Amino acid sequence: MGQKQQPADLISEPKKRRRVGFSPIDVGVEPKDCFTIYLVSSKSEVDAPDGFCIDPIDLSQFFDDDGKIYGYQGLKIVVWVSSLSFHSYAEVNYESSSDGGKGITDLKLALQRIFADTLVENKNDFLQSFSTDRNYIRSIVADAANLGNPALNSIDISNACSDGNASALEAFRLFAGSMPAGQLYSRLIPLVLLLVDGSSPIDVTDPRWELYVLLQKKPSEQGDTQYLLVGFSAVYRFFHYPDTCRLRLSQILVLPIYQHKGYGRYLLELLRNVAITENVYDYTVEEPLDYFQHVRTCVDIKHLLAFNSIQPAVDLAVSELQQVKLSKRSITSSFLPPSSTIEEVRKSLKINKKQFLKCWEVLIYLGLEPAEKYMENFVTFISDRVRAEILGRDSGIVGKQVKEVPSEYKEDMSFVMFKTGAGEVTSTVQLDENQANQEEQIQKLVDERVEAIKVICQTQKQKA
Repeated sequence: MGQKQQPADLISEPKKRRRVGFSPIDVGVEPKDCFTIYLVSSKSEVDAPDGFCIDPIDLSQFFDDDGKIYGYQGLKIVVWVSSLSFHSYAEVNYESSSDGGKGITDLKLALQRIFADTLVENKNDFLQSFSTDRNYIRSIVADAANLGNPALNSIDISNACSDGNASALEAFRLFAGSMPAGQLYSRLIPLVLLLVDGSSPIDVTDPRWELYVLLQKKPSEQGDTQYLLVGFSAVYRFFHYPDTCRLRLSQILVLPIYQHKGYGRYLLELLRNVAITENVYDYTVEEPLDYFQHVRTCVDIKHLLAFNSIQPAVDLAVSELQQVKLSKRSITSSFLPPSSTIEEVRKSLKINKKQFLKCWEVLIYLGLEPAEKYMENFVTFISDRVRAEILGRDSGIVGKQVKEVPSEYKEDMSFVMFKTGAGEVTSTVQLDENQANQEEQIQKLVDERVEAIKVICQTQKQKA
């Protein structure tokens, strides 16, 4: 902090000695401590004291060096994001600014990094957008494929959403490469970066990307129907040799105001129905986070329990697990489903092998009655599974082949790589080189997985 200039009458007094000191070093401020971001749906909500505040994952990624803001005292940044048009407006206030040794952070540049072209400089223009862009979402989906009737009718909407608004939902599919998809996603990017951990923007010029948007219809004050965005997912359609494709969910976001009400599960059910209806090879997820994996597994378990053809295989595994003492065996346990069951689940439910094996562990636990009696065996089974995933992978390189495939998009880059032998990578866990530390790491993973399985089973029993 710079020194204030002394009054002239004090400077002229020869008997007073000047005190020499150093300004304190600027330690900076964490962005989360000075940012407040509101999601607003009307002009009246701007500046309202009780607005809906969103909690970003990590704001420091948008600031240079160590992710802090330097050069400001008493800094407060308030940002409003419109849930109608997804434009944003920021107000920056501070008591003073000075270079405390690390420069002065360019706040305008930082805000542009976060909100890009959605940032509106004039507050009146932002307020006006609630009127001029009130039908923005409706215009975006005007020519999009409406999935509301065939896809959503097969979902149990009575239990899908806890706020009772499921019947007012409609889903649409937008294809990347089209103007509406590009415009919508460009406005959603700031929220994706703020709310989805580890996310990065998709390439909206690649036509293999598809956006599935979930909208809620709501009567407006003007007497017409307004479409509000509840959430969306970004899915990539991969070619699968020789003549089919597979869907990979890359991003999914439910707007904070709609979270914890069942809409995320609703989107997962929608994507599952699309995969089955279009008979894709399977449906995968890119690096799912723990909470998402929990919801995903709960959805898959519901359908697997209703898939009667796998029940004999589950009963057999449960029976074998109940009859042996795994802790006294010299070989590791298996109790995994036969390959025919894995293939049947993939073909009928579009659940890929890796996900089905996770669900298989839950199915076995559900079959153990009482579970406490066989818990030692079950933990040993999970321990063997974790060790197989981390330590039991083949160290050799699996053979691969590359084949050219026909494509209308970037033909010189169109090919497919597939494995010619077994060797699916199921874990990316890095173990410590020390053997004792390895055992501790593995045991922690086992405990976490067992606990996650118990939570899923408890959720399933509550719904039943």
